[in-house]
Amino acid sequence: MTKNEWTCKAILDWTSEYLERKRDEHPRLSAEWLLSGVLGLSRIELYTNFDRPLDSLELAAMHAAIERRVAGEPLQYVTGETAFRHIVVNCKSGVLIPRPETELLVEEVLNHLSAQLNQYPALVLEVGCGTGCVACSLAHERAKTHVITTDVSPDAVALARLNRDKLGLTCLVDVLECDLASKVDPRLMGHFDALVSNPPYIPSEVVEELPYEVSGFEPHLALDGGTDGLDVYRRLLKLAEQALLPGGLFAVELFETTLEEAAGLAHAQGIWQSIEVHEDYTHRPRFLLAVRA
Repeated sequence: MTKNEWTCKAILDWTSEYLERKRDEHPRLSAEWLLSGVLGLSRIELYTNFDRPLDSLELAAMHAAIERRVAGEPLQYVTGETAFRHIVVNCKSGVLIPRPETELLVEEVLNHLSAQLNQYPALVLEVGCGTGCVACSLAHERAKTHVITTDVSPDAVALARLNRDKLGLTCLVDVLECDLASKVDPRLMGHFDALVSNPPYIPSEVVEELPYEVSGFEPHLALDGGTDGLDVYRRLLKLAEQALLPGGLFAVELFETTLEEAAGLAHAQGIWQSIEVHEDYTHRPRFLLAVRA
């Protein structure tokens, strides 16, 4: 095939077949995202530009993207972005990639805020901003919601600020580089309507068994939750006691085998009016939701 024959359709078809041979789990979808990233077109626009030829620079960029994908690099790192609920956020190596189940965590918080506050303003604290997808989604989807989000990773903080600014949420989302809430204004403690977190929660021995696409590329700091996966969770429980006002929600995403123990630890605190465990899309226990007494 000569260079002039490399149209959008041709490169999509070839890439799909090539990735399928390389055992990509979703070869056509991967091909679409790779080409979208190279050309700056949406996936729908690719199909309305089937006959558009790629120039030499675009072909070189596509070739490089394909090789990175074949080497096992996550698609989100290769393309530099991913969709999350109603927004698109930038992604980069060194920062945890947003997962579909975390979209449900956002939904749980939004549902609580709507039921508890109706249309009144809300103040939310998030620990572990990552890309900023959770904080930005909360501020984007619910009017008058101010989010303070923190992370120990400088890379995560920088990326979250970039995504916040790109989405026009600079006045609604504060991103702080610190451990838990160590740099949050102490005068705000006891005044948060929700504390939300997707902390490192995978038990250490499970981290060692993760697929290479995860273990070889994503930051272990954002994955490894210690021996039982609850190291950071235990610290979050103490923070929640200090941060939340009565009726405030503690919403945290955890590993499926740890929810029973996590609920027991929360019950032992004796400060919650309700503690519930909710499932993710695959019907696995995934979220602990506790409402402050």
